[in-house]
Amino acid sequence: MDDAELIEQMLSSQAVFEGKLLRVHSDTVRLPDGSHGVREWIEHPGAVVILGMLDNGRFLFERQFRYPLRRIFLELPAGKIDANEHPLDTAKRELREETGYKAKLWRHLGTMHPCIGYSNERIEIFWAHGLSYIGHERDHGEFLDVTEMSVGDALLAVRDGEITDAKTITALVWAEKIVADIWQVPE
Repeated sequence: MDDAELIEQMLSSQAVFEGKLLRVHSDTVRLPDGSHGVREWIEHPGAVVILGMLDNGRFLFERQFRYPLRRIFLELPAGKIDANEHPLDTAKRELREETGYKAKLWRHLGTMHPCIGYSNERIEIFWAHGLSYIGHERDHGEFLDVTEMSVGDALLAVRDGEITDAKTITALVWAEKIVADIWQVPE
């Protein structure tokens, strides 16, 4: 099938909600067969997730309450990209703010799209190594507990349903392959 037989064309777009973080759109589109449809989607500024590897081979994780699901999640450090901010700068800022660590080595591993059916959100995955603790600078209203886990223990936590966060699970695929020396950290 040719790509043109899959692509939908936007005919009109209306912002139906605009908040501090998200904007919700309702678009009318022309479908590949010529008929019309409606696509509701969420505009997101993008985010980063950080695989912060300590000298002991373990990774930094956070326990944090997430209001939409009203429970505490175990996840990798992450955060929203601010307007006009480079994703690497976001990663450095978030690692410091949330965990209190800085890294000597930073590498961009890849990009994930966590909810392609209803959002344009992208999450940039970063590897941070050569960590040293310098003290956290958490945002007002940000409460979390920093902990360490090996890749193996984290993957068992995924299996057991203790880690369900998509960005963390995706980044752990990278970590597992890098630690096993199957994939290389990009230069």
